Amino acid sequence: MILASSIPASTAWAIVTGLGVLWVILGVWWGRKAKTSEGFMLAGRNVGISLGAATAMATWVTSNTTMVAPLLAYEKGVWGMLAYASASFGLLLFAPLAFRIRRLLPRGVTAGDFFRLRYGRVGWAVFLIITLVYSITWLVTMAIAGGKLLETIGGIEYVQGMSLILVVCVLYTLFGGLYAVIGTDFIQSLIILAGIVFIGVEVLDHVDVPSVHAHLVKEQPALLSVMMPAALLAIFNNMLFGFGEVMHNNVWWSRAFAMREKVAPKAFFLSGVLWFPIPIAAGFVALCAGPLGVNVTDPGKVGPEVAEHVLGLAGFGQFAGVIILVVLFCSMASSIDSLLAATSDLLVRDIYEGVFKQHLDPEKFRPVSATAIIVVSVIAWSLALSGWNIDLVLFSAGALVASLVWPVIAGLFWKRLNAPLVIAGIIAGCAGGLWAYFEIQTYTGALVGAAVSMVFTIAARWVGAKPLRDLES
Repeated sequence: MILASSIPASTAWAIVTGLGVLWVILGVWWGRKAKTSEGFMLAGRNVGISLGAATAMATWVTSNTTMVAPLLAYEKGVWGMLAYASASFGLLLFAPLAFRIRRLLPRGVTAGDFFRLRYGRVGWAVFLIITLVYSITWLVTMAIAGGKLLETIGGIEYVQGMSLILVVCVLYTLFGGLYAVIGTDFIQSLIILAGIVFIGVEVLDHVDVPSVHAHLVKEQPALLSVMMPAALLAIFNNMLFGFGEVMHNNVWWSRAFAMREKVAPKAFFLSGVLWFPIPIAAGFVALCAGPLGVNVTDPGKVGPEVAEHVLGLAGFGQFAGVIILVVLFCSMASSIDSLLAATSDLLVRDIYEGVFKQHLDPEKFRPVSATAIIVVSVIAWSLALSGWNIDLVLFSAGALVASLVWPVIAGLFWKRLNAPLVIAGIIAGCAGGLWAYFEIQTYTGALVGAAVSMVFTIAARWVGAKPLRDLES
């Protein structure tokens, strides 16, 4: 559905293209510093607190935050809103782990380095399969959300809009690597925060909390129920999903390696604090749909539809669509670029150099890395053509990432483990979690995956445990 107040397609094209040109120019500018592979992949390992916190927060404010958080609130009520916000605990927990990671792997490059050294080539292979599947899944959800956003706000046909956003992000990531990603993330984080505060103020100016509560009590009392089973499951599922996503994905490990050692814990903690209220604000916007009389035909678009309706009432007219498009485009770009860079690093460092034993000369690094970025983006683009339901696509990977929570913690702090038993637990957790996702309920995948893996990991501490390789060596 295209709203009456939506901006013309030509304006939407101009906005995204204009922002894209700006990000590419900045990417080229910052990319001048990336003279080595370490500079391109890790921004010289010299990222400070401001850029570090901004890039972590902006990357965590994905299309899933701005599109799925309102969807969960709209369908699951207050608990659904808080469920998505619980993902911030992943960033908060990763703060002390980032310090431990830097101490154990002072010259680490990817998360794959940890799994290879701690769990051997079999564990490394299992990790690579899981993280590459998840990274593509995450990228697909953002491409889908981008396509739906441009279709809703700007009237751009879904495939064209989805392709446009991916192309823009690919271009500036190609030119500047992590330097470009972190630099643009800083600007995008400021735009995101300013935009969300502005939209939130306008929403509260047109409908207050008591009015929303009264409407829900009368029309949708289930959304206020503290015992809604699906919503309660969603809270713990999202929390474990967030733990698993942050602990295993190279997006976060590359930032831990890129930040100065003492900066990393502070930056991750600050980013978690800054991110926590964002999905709550986005969820509240969705709960205002009923009191405001917004006819929601596609729950996946409820956030931008309500926001645009409110800004239209405030007299912003077509400029309402411009504000929403800029804010949501920045939220998507800040995550897409990070995933492209981090996933290509895994393909180059772990697959090309590690698995296939290819020596990569400095002059060949950029072409190989560029090829990896393009391959990842093409795969994601192909899978996003279907326009699947983004929350179902996202949570389908919950079992995979949650199964890595305990193996990461154990590998960082325990020096004796039965590594094969831990690996078996990861595989069993993935299998059990996926079974629960399809056969029991969507919000059980991460719960079951984490629980099964936890049992195996704890057993591995006492049954047949052997000294692990010292990472500091």
